[in-house]
Amino acid sequence: MNETMLKFTDIDGKMPDKRHAQKRAQDFGEIYGDYPSAQTKQQASRCSQCGVPFCQSGCPLQNNIPDWLMLSAQGRTREAYMVSAATNSMPEICGRICPQDRLCEGSCVIEQSGHGTVSIGAVERTLSDTAWEQGWVEPIKPQREHTLSVGIIGAGPAGLAAAEALREQGWQVTIYDRHDRAGGLLIYGIPNFKLDKKIVARRIAHLEQGGVKFKLNTDIGTDLSFEDVRKQHQAVLMATGVYKARALALPGCGAGGVIEALPYLINANRRELGDKVEASTAHGKHVVVIGGGDTAMDCVRTAVREKAKSVTCLYRRDEGNMPGSARETKNAKEEGVQFKWLSAPQSLHDKDGHVTRLRATRMRLGLKEVSRRQSVSPIKNSSFDIKADMVIQALGFTPENMHTLCPDLRLTRFDTIKAHPVRFSTNIDGVFAAGDIVRGASLVVWAIREGRDAAAAIDSYLSAQMAALAAA
Repeated sequence: MNETMLKFTDIDGKMPDKRHAQKRAQDFGEIYGDYPSAQTKQQASRCSQCGVPFCQSGCPLQNNIPDWLMLSAQGRTREAYMVSAATNSMPEICGRICPQDRLCEGSCVIEQSGHGTVSIGAVERTLSDTAWEQGWVEPIKPQREHTLSVGIIGAGPAGLAAAEALREQGWQVTIYDRHDRAGGLLIYGIPNFKLDKKIVARRIAHLEQGGVKFKLNTDIGTDLSFEDVRKQHQAVLMATGVYKARALALPGCGAGGVIEALPYLINANRRELGDKVEASTAHGKHVVVIGGGDTAMDCVRTAVREKAKSVTCLYRRDEGNMPGSARETKNAKEEGVQFKWLSAPQSLHDKDGHVTRLRATRMRLGLKEVSRRQSVSPIKNSSFDIKADMVIQALGFTPENMHTLCPDLRLTRFDTIKAHPVRFSTNIDGVFAAGDIVRGASLVVWAIREGRDAAAAIDSYLSAQMAALAAA
């Protein structure tokens, strides 16, 4: 064992410096900085170099975390980045937005032993930021160019990850997206205080310089038919994500001021990108966000920055059962968000057609469900009112109707695309699917993993086609 490691008993875990809550709540700038070089080495040296690395198995990408932590501790920063980037198409993004407390860091052995986790995400972010600054991010240079092409529908993390992997193998790649910018939820769904859009733009530019073509403002099924895409390419990857919001079904939910989370976040991100947006903000309003996931945390923290009069998060379970990142919840609390745990919406009330208050009922916890979270049931005669002139629904997302895009696609009972779990193939020859449109609303890191895996499957498919053409 290298003497630079196993320092967790001597060195306390420490995140990079974080901007003070009052200051950071005034703008949309990222709240964390990178580690200084010496601190990167120090924090990486806390790793215990487990024989069975649970941090790696807890990562959807199976990143070789112990090795790049050891290289970081030894000051071999470029090598550490190369190991990190070998399994991750976007380490600079995952280091910022992955819920590490639920994945790699949550699985860390020294965290379980009470010494505090290794700050894996912060080290990953620092490594990748340093790599970009130093010019270590190598351009995509296929050893051989192929004539066959792939059309990717969706410029989110799954589509981008697949595009990079396919270009590295020399296939021609075109990405289609309905929006005016590439990036999907990375650009429009995740606020700047978690992920500066310059980081995403830099990655897109890297792909363009590597030969990936983007056709934006192109809604497949409206501007261009699915069959036209199939005619232009020898393989097609469906990576559309899931954007249809789960809606409230409560009395009064049709009142003005009751909105969905994603349009709200998209509008806020557009403003930060310099676009003129007509939709109203949370400024001067009593805002209530319903939900307990990462999207809900993005909404409450955005509302704080838009100068809301008050911001309340309503969640039907307790804090321990929240599906979102505990770190993001802590950040929201620091910024002044009020949480109403064990509270479920009952009805919405309006004046002259605009919501004025939300009536909620208190809940009690019960037995654990299949999801491992505890069930809940309402407490009789426990209703209470919350003042609200903006109510944001952050209850998760479901797929849009894929049959309007392609009637022949086979779907699951959840309306996701039915794809082979290993080959990512659909029931239509040459059509593949990956990311949220297959697994349902999930994490960016899972979309990257599936995009990479789907690219490997498409590479095999196209290679077989080329061999068949050569033999004919």
